[in-house]
Amino acid sequence: MPASLHTLPVELVYRILDHLNELTILISCRNVCTRLNDVIDTYHRYQTLTTLNFRYNQIDDGRVQALATALQQNKTLTTLNLPSNEIGDKGAQHLANALQQNRALTALDLGWNRINDQGAQHLADALQDNKTLTTFDFSGNQIGDQGAQHLANALQQNKTLTTLNLSNNKISDQGVQHLANALQQNKTLTTLNLSRNEISDQGIQHLAIALQQNRALTTLDLEWNQINDHGAQHLANALQQNKTLTTLNLLSNKISDEGAQHLVNALQDNKTLTTFDFSGNQIGDQGAQCLANALQQNKTLTTLKLSNNKISDQGVQYLANALQQNKTLTTLSLWDNEISDQGTQHLANALQQNKTLTTLNLSNNKISDQGAEYLANALQENKILTTLGLSENKIGSQGAQHLGNALQQNRTLTTLNLWHNEIGDQGAEYLANALQINKTLTTLGLWWNQIHDQGAQHFANALQQNKTLTTLRLSFNQIDGNLEHHIQELVENNGLLKKSD
Repeated sequence: MPASLHTLPVELVYRILDHLNELTILISCRNVCTRLNDVIDTYHRYQTLTTLNFRYNQIDDGRVQALATALQQNKTLTTLNLPSNEIGDKGAQHLANALQQNRALTALDLGWNRINDQGAQHLADALQDNKTLTTFDFSGNQIGDQGAQHLANALQQNKTLTTLNLSNNKISDQGVQHLANALQQNKTLTTLNLSRNEISDQGIQHLAIALQQNRALTTLDLEWNQINDHGAQHLANALQQNKTLTTLNLLSNKISDEGAQHLVNALQDNKTLTTFDFSGNQIGDQGAQCLANALQQNKTLTTLKLSNNKISDQGVQYLANALQQNKTLTTLSLWDNEISDQGTQHLANALQQNKTLTTLNLSNNKISDQGAEYLANALQENKILTTLGLSENKIGSQGAQHLGNALQQNRTLTTLNLWHNEIGDQGAEYLANALQINKTLTTLGLWWNQIHDQGAQHFANALQQNKTLTTLRLSFNQIDGNLEHHIQELVENNGLLKKSD
């Protein structure tokens, strides 16, 4: 240790610290000597340091050890994000030791590192003693059933953790059984993410039994697992008993109309679920009919996502009929189904009656200019919808004309996405003309729409009048770079004007 460091004036040490980043201060400067520790303790940046984000910093077990040592004494840091580094089981052990001493940290993100079951055990042991951590992200590691068991043991003792993310690991039904047993006793965990693991119907049965007993969990994410109709039936049984779950994500599983029927029966009785993601399954028109029947009875669901299924015009008609009666749903996503103009007409009719839906996503369907006209007519009457997604359809200039006419009348729509259609320069002109009158639209998406300089110039002209559009996406067209840059400057200026209001 150079003698000069012991005698350097404090203000000069502060100036040196000013040129170092937080990671260097914590890893390389802490615990060098007692005097430097004392100076750092009085350094303003260190005293006010509450959040550290060290994603992609190539932090390995050795560097984590130095960081963990600093954490044992730190009293200000509340959030530590270390995702996508090179932390293994040994590094997890160092952090676990720190958690047993630290009394300030409330959120720890160790996602996408190299931690196995052994590292999970170290951290789980720490969680049994720690009384401040509320959010723990363990996603994208190599946690298997044994690691899940260690964490489950911790959950039976821990009284502060509210959010646990175990997505993208290797947890199968056996590991889920351990976690489910813990949920029957735990009274604080509100959010559990088990997406992208190896959970089948058997594991879901264990979770369903736990949900019938648990009174704390509000969000359960099970997307991208191996859940079939039997698993859906287990969850339905749980939903009929459970009184706390508000969000259930079943995206990208293997549930068909049969499984949908089971869940629908539960939704008719359930009084707490507000968000239900059923995207990426095998739901067809029969399943859509079941869900529509539930919507006519259910009084709590606000968000229903049915994207990437097999719902055609017939199924949409059932849902549209339900929307004319339902008074709670605010978001409906039907992206990537098999909906044509006929189905769009049913939805448009519903929009003229419905008084609650604010977001409707119909992207990646089979909607042409005729369907756009139906929706445009509805927009002239509807006073609730704020977001409409029509990307990846077959809407051309005529459809853009209908939508443009609607925008001249509509006073509520703030976001309209039309990217990857066939709008062209003529359609761009219709939409630009509408922008000169419309005072509410803030976001317009037009990527991949065969728009050239001629069409883009109409937007440049319109933005001389329009002062409310703050996002205009024109990338992947055939527009001169200078012209596109000029348009973006006009849009950004609108954003600055809005902030100054």
